[in-house]
Amino acid sequence: MDVADLLVEALGRVGPVLHAAVDGLDRGGLTYRPDPGANSVAWLVWHASRGQDAQVADLAGVEQVWTARGWAQRFGLPFRDGATGYGQSAQDVAAVDVPADLLLGYYDDVAAQTVAYLRRLEPADLDRVVDEAWDPPVTLGVRLVSIVDDDVQHAGQAAYVRGLWDRRGR
Repeated sequence: MDVADLLVEALGRVGPVLHAAVDGLDRGGLTYRPDPGANSVAWLVWHASRGQDAQVADLAGVEQVWTARGWAQRFGLPFRDGATGYGQSAQDVAAVDVPADLLLGYYDDVAAQTVAYLRRLEPADLDRVVDEAWDPPVTLGVRLVSIVDDDVQHAGQAAYVRGLWDRRGR
């Protein structure tokens, strides 16, 4: 297995979890929060998508799917286009109130751009320093592992919140 296949496989595990967390949910399920400070399924899926989109676009030297393909306008969120969810308030979390097809369409579009980028990588690319603000400096390989880690965590959180929602009526 080459490096691209490994990374595609790792990130490919995220989409099915996000789809399972979202599929069949109405507005109430998508925006449900176990307490007022918690994240909703909708926000978690949006944030996972935005984080991957912003970071991979930066690495690939391309415009983010969010703006390049009109997702920011379709979502109509009250955030600046560069917002990814990092450091947002409980009020911001509540503002992510969009239908399931929009959430999953955006994630799938981001995942497709990510796979296209990953398919171009060679093993030696992973050693390239992409962020010198850290000690030690961050390489492409380390950044890609960070993206996978972040998305896997948020996908799991979305699945957990979905499970809480599903069990509420029992």
